[in-house]
Amino acid sequence: MTDKLHQIEELVTPAAEALGFEIVRVSIGGGGRAKLQIMAERADGTMTVDDCAALSREVSAVLDVEDPISGEYLLEVSSPGIDRPLTRLKDFERFAGFEAKLERREAIEGRRRFRGQLQGVDGGSVILRMEGETVTIPFEEIDKAKLVLTDELLAAAGH
Repeated sequence: MTDKLHQIEELVTPAAEALGFEIVRVSIGGGGRAKLQIMAERADGTMTVDDCAALSREVSAVLDVEDPISGEYLLEVSSPGIDRPLTRLKDFERFAGFEAKLERREAIEGRRRFRGQLQGVDGGSVILRMEGETVTIPFEEIDKAKLVLTDELLAAAGH
């Protein structure tokens, strides 16, 4: 996470926690106009449209005062969705049994990308079963990870 994103996450986390939310991910993207995206959820994994609106109002007030981004930008507050990013060690534990894609920061034996069934965590490492083998990847070496949209995931989400 870049210093700017880390700074923004530190600014908005207290407001989110005061409303009962956990920050899942903060990212900045966009083409012509920057977009600040904040993904959040309640401890039980829920996030309604009304929750997004309430958090957006609180976060917007904090960002207006602190002004961490120069120039104009669009603020987007959302839920992580079904095929959500996995950004915290507890996400890998919570979604054990489901399929995920992981990308390491650096290749090991020429490989950076992995796809398989999450087996949970062991200490500070993520355990992934893929094609009959089990791999253990230290959490701090994971660059990106997300759940894969499968029938099992849809069923578990009630869709």
